[in-house]
Amino acid sequence: MFAIIGIVVVFGAVVAGYLMEHGKLMVLVQPAELVIIGGAAVGTVLIANPLHILKQIVGGITGVFTGSKFTRQRYLDSLKMAYELLNKARREGLMTLENDVEAPDKSPILSKYTFFIKDHHTCDYFCDTLRMAISGVEAFDLDQLLDLDLEVHHHSANLPITSLSTMADSLPGLGIVAAVLGVVITMGALGGPPEEIGHKVAAALVGTFLGILLCYGLVGPIASSMGKIAEEEAAYLHVLRVVMISFLKGSAPIMAVEFARRAIPGHVRPSFKEVESLCRGGGGEAAPPAAAAAAASA
Repeated sequence: MFAIIGIVVVFGAVVAGYLMEHGKLMVLVQPAELVIIGGAAVGTVLIANPLHILKQIVGGITGVFTGSKFTRQRYLDSLKMAYELLNKARREGLMTLENDVEAPDKSPILSKYTFFIKDHHTCDYFCDTLRMAISGVEAFDLDQLLDLDLEVHHHSANLPITSLSTMADSLPGLGIVAAVLGVVITMGALGGPPEEIGHKVAAALVGTFLGILLCYGLVGPIASSMGKIAEEEAAYLHVLRVVMISFLKGSAPIMAVEFARRAIPGHVRPSFKEVESLCRGGGGEAAPPAAAAAAASA
């Protein structure tokens, strides 16, 4: 939503300022320049990237306009899910989680959290780690394995961002290409009416304008936003890593969840009372100590 608002503000401010200077808006409407710049930019991306990165670019751009899925509520639900699963392992033994991690969609615990089941990468990351813990892999080795997994994921997540940033950097140059072609056309029209020559020069300059505007006002910011979304996903995976490793190192489930809560980024981090109340079964904010004491005495 904010991405759409930002784009409207960028283009609205440029057009408004141009009109305030008594510019003619139709002069900026140059479909041929857009075809040259946009087509060449898309072509460079197709040349430089394999199919799987192109799919990631499309998915990343879609994610920019749909908003981040790593909200405060998602973290709360994830911590509650982890607590329920680890509490079962604490009471009944780690081996009892085998059916849960082998078939998450049929697990009495995991199947309640549809957002988790639908996110295949996160689900595999979490379940594969617990599967290895069940098979006897030590917590220290798992910690190193998760570190490697996050490193590989970080590298993969940055490939489409780098590609889109490269495309953004090429747009001013492609704008110059469009402008040069416009100048070539203008030179061929020398000797004609001054109005025609002026129109062709203006069209050529619009090419440079569009290349710079698309670079710094659209494609570059989208690539930057994709980078922030990738960082949010990495932070979420790190939280899952903390809760699993803390438990496997001997912490009680509620303490493992608290360690994970401290790893959540500050702008979406729930409070201690929220998490404790949710995990203990309250489902909402924990009652203040004075109110709880009054209720107990009653």
